[in-house]
Amino acid sequence: MCRNIKTLFNFDPPVTDEEVRAASLQFVRKISGFTKPSKANETAFLAAVDDVAAISMRLLRSLETNAPAKNREEEAAKAKLRAAERFGI
Repeated sequence: MCRNIKTLFNFDPPVTDEEVRAASLQFVRKISGFTKPSKANETAFLAAVDDVAAISMRLLRSLETNAPAKNREEEAAKAKLRAAERFGI
């Protein structure tokens, strides 16, 4: 899995359309191998990003959990701590 794609389910505040689109863009970049597609592939690339974003939003809206929503700031702090331990920063 691409390290830039973050978990988006069960957060308070809920995920935004922009966050889902950013994750979708990273996913399409990863599987296509393009950071920026050529003009010939741009339409297909952007359509794929839109499709993945729509399906991802549908998935996130349909998921259910009994777990309390995670706090974004606390999760970001935990991730920073893990990165510091991993990379010695």
